[in-house]
Amino acid sequence: MTDVLLLGEPMGLFSATGYGSLKEAMTFNKSVAGAEINVGIGLSRLGHQVEYITKLGKDPIGEFIFEALQKEAIGTNFVTFDEDHNTGLMLKNKVKNDDPDTAYYRKSSAFSTLSKKDVENIDFNNIKVLHVTGIPPALSPSVREAVEYLMQKAKKAGTFITFDPNLRPALWESTQKMLEVLNALAKYADVVLPGISEGETLVGSSDVEAIAQFYKKNGADVVITKSGSQGAYVTEKSKETINVSGFKVEKVIDTVGAGDGFAVGILHAYLEGLNWKEAATYANAIGSLQVQHAGDNEGLPTKEVLNQYVEQNKK
Repeated sequence: MTDVLLLGEPMGLFSATGYGSLKEAMTFNKSVAGAEINVGIGLSRLGHQVEYITKLGKDPIGEFIFEALQKEAIGTNFVTFDEDHNTGLMLKNKVKNDDPDTAYYRKSSAFSTLSKKDVENIDFNNIKVLHVTGIPPALSPSVREAVEYLMQKAKKAGTFITFDPNLRPALWESTQKMLEVLNALAKYADVVLPGISEGETLVGSSDVEAIAQFYKKNGADVVITKSGSQGAYVTEKSKETINVSGFKVEKVIDTVGAGDGFAVGILHAYLEGLNWKEAATYANAIGSLQVQHAGDNEGLPTKEVLNQYVEQNKK
């Protein structure tokens, strides 16, 4: 039985080893990056069975990513290779303060050719949760169609669906198209995970109640709104919204991957049978651990580390 099914584009990440701009950087460390692969790594480290739908180029970066998936114990049953398109990659510089600069090379990547036919044979009878983010639908019309088909099929099968809008305006042809597609996809989700700043774009308001009410009317049973260092707000149907405080972080190293870590906490708690307040606590904890590390997924904990961190930081 698969605990969580993910779909996304993993990229080769080249992180500069010395401080300075990307133009000046001469040496890099190689790793993997991408919202969904971060979620997969986080869940696997917590002991969950994960399968990952993706398409890689038949190239050294694609082969490196495939091996990385195997090393992290992420299922590769739905990974395919494309000999005509390259695997996406990104560069990241090293900074002493604030978030690093990044440069993406993913246009016309192998993953952007993924289509409905690549996901038609997936059987949801053996899958507990489908987790989707708003990034894949931005990458091409064929991926967009595949994502919607997958969510429709999961919904019909009664599979639990979580949706993280994860806005990337630069990847979309227009803001209007982004809003139209993502809010339509959110209708299939049982749980929606927007950020407060994303709410301003998606629903025209940064008010927690307005964001929650929009997605509840849109079909969600639970809306968990992220608020960075302030924690998260949990809104369930027929219940008042509650704030779940964040964890104190002395020094933020890199915020990349914090939102993915948050999603890991929500999914982990759901699979463990915990309530949504507890889920938000675990989500806040993993997010705070991640921002204390450089890299996209280096701070994602094992179950032992997570439980110890939560226990030590109880308020």
